[in-house]
Amino acid sequence: MIDDTLGSMLLCQRGWAKLPAMVASVPAFRFVDLFAGIGGFHAALSAYGGECKYAVEIDPAAARVYERNWGYDPLGDITKHANDDTMAVPEHEILAAGFPCQPFSKSGAQRGMEETRGTLFWNIARIIEERRPKVVILENVRNLAGPRHLHEWQVIIETLKDLDYRVSETPAIFSPHLLPPERGGRPQVRERVFITATHNPNGIGDGLPVGPVAFSNKAIDGWEPKEEWHLEDLLDDSHNIPGCELTSAERLWIDAWNDFVEIMWERREGRRLPGFPIWANSWRDYRDPIPPGTPAWKTSHLRKNYEFYRAHKDVLDAWAEKWGVFTDAFPPSRRKLEWQAQDTPRLWDTVMHFRPSGIRAKRPTYLPALVAITQTSIVGPRERRLSPRETARLQGLPDWFDFGDQRPGATYKQMGNGVNVGAVWHILRAHVERDEEILKTTPEGRSILHAVLDAAPLSPDGILAAMKPTA
Repeated sequence: MIDDTLGSMLLCQRGWAKLPAMVASVPAFRFVDLFAGIGGFHAALSAYGGECKYAVEIDPAAARVYERNWGYDPLGDITKHANDDTMAVPEHEILAAGFPCQPFSKSGAQRGMEETRGTLFWNIARIIEERRPKVVILENVRNLAGPRHLHEWQVIIETLKDLDYRVSETPAIFSPHLLPPERGGRPQVRERVFITATHNPNGIGDGLPVGPVAFSNKAIDGWEPKEEWHLEDLLDDSHNIPGCELTSAERLWIDAWNDFVEIMWERREGRRLPGFPIWANSWRDYRDPIPPGTPAWKTSHLRKNYEFYRAHKDVLDAWAEKWGVFTDAFPPSRRKLEWQAQDTPRLWDTVMHFRPSGIRAKRPTYLPALVAITQTSIVGPRERRLSPRETARLQGLPDWFDFGDQRPGATYKQMGNGVNVGAVWHILRAHVERDEEILKTTPEGRSILHAVLDAAPLSPDGILAAMKPTA
């Protein structure tokens, strides 16, 4: 249930049921949602009391899901909506964008507006230049802040500064697993870079120091992710969800390696499996010298596998024979186990991923990031893959969120491309706290301050749950 204090601040948008103690009112702020996907930014910003004035998404399937849930058809091309000749984006106070990162031309090393031309960031910058939103929040993969993209990072930061925005040169990296559930956190390691900026033409508190960002990659409120998360917090009870079943071949691979884990657990008297990848193929070559020129990392793994095989040759040979590990039933990538599940005694008690490099097993606490391709997590205790609904929960979307009749593969892709709602909620709150001195100087800024810091709870979950659309 939502606190009564939210009443006048939350917009009852068209098609949504009224919330308890809520009256329709002027929205706290207007926002635009660029590269909108299925609406992760929309979920957080509307829950803060904002009204979406414009959204754009080029993928038709994602746009259909967005319209189905938020009542706005975002299908379109930002390069046609925001350029030198056209500005179809209306006035707004907050601009949000989970934008694709493209390499910028380094000719001339201008690191300014012109250097971004021809990229999608240039279209974002054109909107900012024309509309001057009070707050900008951009999201991207962590690699944007890595050494390979240093030039792109500097261009983005310098462009925002040239447009009179207060922005940190230090990346703000955050993941939803660092937030406890009562702050909208989710058991998913999904590190993303957030660039947040406030329009600051008067230079109030300008010159952010280079150094750690207050809301960057650290757990909140003493939360201990490795100890306190468990996937049971979001899983459905059912073992049988259409489209999530394991194939007979997949069950064979898991059963075989589960047997291996149990054998080694008993043989090693309860000591955890080695941390290096177990390569069954290497056991067949254990007498051969390692070829010259083999990379150091591979040499190390091979030596450890040879030693492991020599110590347990009798049971390993019997195990491989029993399960047909060296037959066509086991592709090379399924003859390798990457054990990251610590003291878990059974493979079926872990979360697994069928990767090109092998089968990776982790404790059933939090998951690696959802990805927009294959490798959907297999939940051992459920003997199936994560369901589309469960992936939506991992991204912070409420259970009423509707994907229509689209195939599960499309939903997995959209979740892998999406932004986590709780992470956006937290980052925006931290940013507004940081730039409070600037925001309180204008009516629009004060409205954002009130909506984010005064009227909203610490988590968007209760608000979003109550936003279920009317029939």
